[in-house]
This record gives sequence, structure tokens and C-alpha cells, in this order.
Amino acid sequence: MMVPHEEMVINCHFFWLLRILQYAIKSNHRMVEEAPFRPREQLIEKQRLFQSIHKHTYLKGPMDKVTSVAIPIALAGSCLFLIGRGVYNMSHGIGKKE
Repeated sequence: MMVPHEEMVINCHFFWLLRILQYAIKSNHRMVEEAPFRPREQLIEKQRLFQSIHKHTYLKGPMDKVTSVAIPIALAGSCLFLIGRGVYNMSHGIGKKE
């Protein structure tokens, strides 16, 4: 059960939310359509290009092989190297504090 003060706060927030929505609906007809980031012809051309490529979605862009393949392989390689060096050092007692 809510305390009367909490109900009043919730009602107040609900009231302001309704006021904001009413204002947004009223001012919607005055909104100006902004210019697109690219011309529509370029957008349609890019869409056709990407839809015609039969690769996975994350490999369709020109630099996607770097971010989706090369960087994870480099991270995995460096991790394996560091793990191998740690195992070697532990098995030979190198770097041990006495």
C-alpha cells in the first residue's frame, strides 16, 4: 500500500508526462523535415550493393575484415603467447620471488 505522499508524487509525474506527450502531439505538425545524410540515389545504390553480396553481414564492408577477423586473431595470438610464456616460466621457476 502506498503512502499518500508517494501517490501524489507518482500522479504528479504522470501528469507531467501527459502534458509532454500532448505538447509533442500538438507540435508534431510543425516539425520540419531535415535533409538526409546522403542523397537517396546513393543510399539506394549502397543498399543494392550490400544486398547483392553473399557474405555474412559483419564482413560486407571494406574494412570489416580488419575489425572482424584480424583484430580478434591478433588478440587470441597474444593471449596464447602470454599464457604459454607464463606456463614456461612457472614450470622452470623463472621470476619466482623468494
